[in-house]
Amino acid sequence: MDWKLELVPVPVSDVDRAIAFYVGKVGFHLDHDHTVSDEIRFVQLTPPGSACSIAMGKGLVDDSPPGSIRGLQLVVPDIDEAHRYLAAQGIEVSDIKDFPWGRFVFFEDPDGNTWSVQQLPPRS
Repeated sequence: MDWKLELVPVPVSDVDRAIAFYVGKVGFHLDHDHTVSDEIRFVQLTPPGSACSIAMGKGLVDDSPPGSIRGLQLVVPDIDEAHRYLAAQGIEVSDIKDFPWGRFVFFEDPDGNTWSVQQLPPRS
C-alpha cells in the first residue's frame, strides 16, 4: 500500500497576505481559494513540481497559532539558483549552509512558519 503525504496545514494570521507571499514571492501555484461560509475558507497552494501542497484558510486548522509550523522542507536541484531566486524576491533568506546530508537555505513566511530548502548530496 502506498502512503502519500499530499496536504500540510500551515496556520497563518492573514490568508490574503500569505497567498501574496507564497504565490507572489516564493512561486507556489494557487490551486484553490474557496470561501464556504463566514467561518470557513479553504486555500491550497502547491510548490512547482511538488506532489504535496499546503493548506491555509479559516476554520480549517485546529488551534495551532500562526507561525507555529517549523521546518517545512522543499528540495531543489540547485541551491545556488534557489538562493538567488528567493533573495531576488525580497525574501530574507539565510546564507547557504553545507551539511553531510545536503546544502540548505532557510527562510520564514510573514507569520514565522519556517522553511528549509535542500539540495540533496550526490548519491553514490
